[in-house]
Amino acid sequence: MEMKEECIICKAPLIYLEKDEMMECVLCHKKELSKTRCEQGHYVCNECHTKGMDVIIDICLSETSKNPIEIIRKMMEQPFCHMHGPEHHVMVGSALLAAYKNAGGEIDLPEALLEMMNRGKTVPGGVCGFWGACGAGISTGMFISIISGATPLKNEPWGLANKMTSKALDAIGSIGGPRCCKRDSYIAIISAIDYVAENFNIQMEKPVIKCIHSDKNNQCIKERCPFHE
Repeated sequence: MEMKEECIICKAPLIYLEKDEMMECVLCHKKELSKTRCEQGHYVCNECHTKGMDVIIDICLSETSKNPIEIIRKMMEQPFCHMHGPEHHVMVGSALLAAYKNAGGEIDLPEALLEMMNRGKTVPGGVCGFWGACGAGISTGMFISIISGATPLKNEPWGLANKMTSKALDAIGSIGGPRCCKRDSYIAIISAIDYVAENFNIQMEKPVIKCIHSDKNNQCIKERCPFHE
């Protein structure tokens, strides 16, 4: 059987433990608690897993598309992006920021992208299962927070950001698991396109999405996925 992408070191399947264990990153040798390693014992920290992710900002600043799916797929083609991983927690919000700006949204895009990078990188891998909140869904809430200027003390922006996250997570959860970072990113973005049109009167483009990733995903749910062919 062909070995599909899991561990970025040896491609072996990942194991999710019930409790944290002290692990050493095989790349930078940083030691930290984690629940995730591969069957061969390799652990890669979030920072090393997302190395090279700064190219996201370059892609978004040079983009003219109003279609966030088209934008995020360009990110997915980059070497830093794997089948699954915490990079998606930055990519979703960044693609939405670029498409929102191109569709007429009034934001300082460079500043917004830097903020998205800083916030998204704090959401670790595996939170979909361990926190009960997929990072792609959380990323849409960050996106709304940034464009609306939400803070913990704001009124309407605070509510808008939380409702966005709720809608994205509900759509993701309705499909069920196991995780697929590509599927969940697409679902989150679609939820955000509709939400922004309704609440901000900005219409981003929403394409028909056909999966191009299933042959790399050991846990593909096939016909249960709305993008599977």
